[in-house]
Amino acid sequence: MRLGARLGIDVGSVRIGVASSDPHGMLATPVGTVARGDGDVAAILTEAIERAVVEIVIGLPLALSGGDSASTQDARDFALRVAEASDIPVRMVDERLSTVSATRALRATGRNSRVSRPVIDQVAAVIILQHALDAERTGGRLPGAVVVPHEGR
Repeated sequence: MRLGARLGIDVGSVRIGVASSDPHGMLATPVGTVARGDGDVAAILTEAIERAVVEIVIGLPLALSGGDSASTQDARDFALRVAEASDIPVRMVDERLSTVSATRALRATGRNSRVSRPVIDQVAAVIILQHALDAERTGGRLPGAVVVPHEGR
């Protein structure tokens, strides 16, 4: 298992959930929510720099079949923007059902999902990052796929 904190990102159309791991890459915890739009990449990178992360893990919303969903290309485009704006490595990992799992977890605690939408995004980011950390620790392989910036950035 590589040492170093990571940032986990759940890309939504309105909000971006953010989570972070400890420096040993053991446990993911919620950080906050960033509004989608102007300045969203800068806000993510500011958080990454402040936490001295070794990589940013962004969820890839695939359909249950494993193919692309309506949100897949949007997440890929966002990940590319992040990768092109920084030298911090960016990885995309399968995030199937992370938001569904986050919503169920919050409902189980009695929280209203409408009021808790920003929290759902944070919990989804925690689920994405924790899954990546666990996969690396148990499988010995780096999770997901590296996002390669376009030439001449």
